Amino acid sequence: MPIQVTTGAMLQCSFGAAPSTLQVLPTGRVMAGDMPAATIQDHMPIVNIPPFGMCSSIANPTVASATTAARGVLTRCPACRRRPHRGCPAPPPC
Repeated sequence: MPIQVTTGAMLQCSFGAAPSTLQVLPTGRVMAGDMPAATIQDHMPIVNIPPFGMCSSIANPTVASATTAARGVLTRCPACRRRPHRGCPAPPPC
């Protein structure tokens, strides 16, 4: 049986600098005991999953550009609050 994930669960992106906390919204709420439980619908960046801080994914276009400008030295960039991108589950920098 799968593990039940509830609001407040700690999340970590392998390319992020800091952990984040899952936020389950009250719409269509499923309960696990007295805690709001996550469903497949609770996967939206910023809405359910806050940013993970500075991103270091080279697949992130801003990280790639900053790394190129730094002559190959990997340069982290802050995550923004828009849409996810390929290669990193955190939102891309603005």
